[in-house]
Amino acid sequence: MRLHRFEVPGLSHFSYSVESKGEAAIVDPKRDIDTYVDYAARHNLRITKILETHIHADYASGARELAQATGAELWVSAHDRGEDFVYGFPHNDLKDGAEVKIGAVRAVALHTPGHTPEHLSFLLHDEDRCPQPIALLSGDFLFVGSLGRPDLLGEGAKRKLAEQLYESLTTKIAGVPDGVEVHPAHGAGSMCGSGMSDRPQSTVGYERCANKFFAMGSRDKFIEQILGSVPPFPDYYRRMKKVNSAGPELLLGLPGQKPLAPADFRKAMETEKAVVIDLRRPEAFGGAHIPGAFNIGDNQNLPVWASWVVPYDQPILLAGDDSTDLDFARRSLVRVGLDNVRGWLKGGVRAWIEAGFEQEHVPQISVTELQERVRGGALVLDVRGDG
Repeated sequence: MRLHRFEVPGLSHFSYSVESKGEAAIVDPKRDIDTYVDYAARHNLRITKILETHIHADYASGARELAQATGAELWVSAHDRGEDFVYGFPHNDLKDGAEVKIGAVRAVALHTPGHTPEHLSFLLHDEDRCPQPIALLSGDFLFVGSLGRPDLLGEGAKRKLAEQLYESLTTKIAGVPDGVEVHPAHGAGSMCGSGMSDRPQSTVGYERCANKFFAMGSRDKFIEQILGSVPPFPDYYRRMKKVNSAGPELLLGLPGQKPLAPADFRKAMETEKAVVIDLRRPEAFGGAHIPGAFNIGDNQNLPVWASWVVPYDQPILLAGDDSTDLDFARRSLVRVGLDNVRGWLKGGVRAWIEAGFEQEHVPQISVTELQERVRGGALVLDVRGDG
């Protein structure tokens, strides 16, 4: 068996390829699926299975898209029946204890609710090597140093989910050997849990020793601690749950690859009520920008910030400069379900200015000038995160 991890910085998302005898199963895929298709082609693998641990809240799943592109079987939890969010697209059901074969690998589904009611983890057995399990793909249940947040369904459901999380931790994986590797769906920086370690993987034994939630003891103490540790709740999580339960629309390729001359770009803004994302650095944006544009740089935090502030029900236009990575920007947006990208400004913001179109400015001051203003009684509003 070979296990390969794919990472999406910013979202701190991990997906996996489980490989054996020329077959591969992709677990919790991201939306831009060409990454997996290209990887499989380079390594002479045939993607035969796609597994989902749960209905995700922080990113748009690529499971349906990848199944469409490869013809692979799509397997998801059968424990969504009667819950707030259920899978609404064609799939195969997995119940607790069910098995999926990938070559000589046996993936056993464990129902580990708590982060979500339907959550599954996958215990991997390599039948060519050892009868004991070798790895646990723990999804958003067990992280390195933490556990998944149990408040995704709102105030009324969070205590019940916290109780389920306690049961999953103390009974469901109680018999899993210490030496089994733990491979979660997220790392440090994700808001699906708090206090995650920078390490991308661990072992069950190490987590039993070092993960604070294993040492809580009583159920009530555990519930108090886990509910008191949840990070801020991103509002877009509610929308993402709906998108992923219904099944994201099929992309059939990345949107927004059309270059638009400044006049056409302006027309799209006016006639389609399109929003503009300016992908340049803040200094350049402050100097001059298109009125009403959102300034979110093309760095790893683009999908997170865009999902928080960009309207999801309006067309999107992209603007930048010669150094802007437009391919990365398009990928970042579809990963959080912002699919309606119509195109990008040909020639960048400089072409807009040279065309004589209106522009706005954000005054900028040095730290020295800021210090002087503070001494004079100016109020500073720090808009960073709590950390």
